[in-house]
Amino acid sequence: MVEYRHLPLRRRLSEDIRTRKHGDKKAFFFGMLLIAALAVLSTLIAQLEWIQQLRLSPLVVGIVIGMLFANTLRKKLPDGWGAGIIFCSKQVLRTGIVLFGFKITLTDVLAVGLPAMVTDVVVVSLSMIFGVLLGRLLKMDSQTALLTSVGSSICGAAAVL
Repeated sequence: MVEYRHLPLRRRLSEDIRTRKHGDKKAFFFGMLLIAALAVLSTLIAQLEWIQQLRLSPLVVGIVIGMLFANTLRKKLPDGWGAGIIFCSKQVLRTGIVLFGFKITLTDVLAVGLPAMVTDVVVVSLSMIFGVLLGRLLKMDSQTALLTSVGSSICGAAAVL
């Protein structure tokens, strides 16, 4: 087993992906199992009465749990788990987004009516403009700010993450 804890996490996870076919399948599975456990935990926490009163969805709860986890415990994970985590954050998440998009049909879109569609166009446009301006304020690369703004405006924060 290659030790590379001295590398930044993103690079360590990339190394896990490259060596996955030669790596530990059990560790890969445990990385995926960890993400599944965090998803279940997010769903359960979102069902608490006081969380429901705040109108927080399991998605928002999951993002908060993921941020807390990433900034506290991720360095304590075994190296091989990273490949399973990256797999879930790339392939599984993207597949879920596509499947979620299949729920919405053209009939559903037309049923909301013209006022709702105009409101959507205004909200999406304003959020793109605000995102680009915020990116400039934070001195982000203009392409990254635009990409993040458009992705968040059209797909939502979950898709961009």
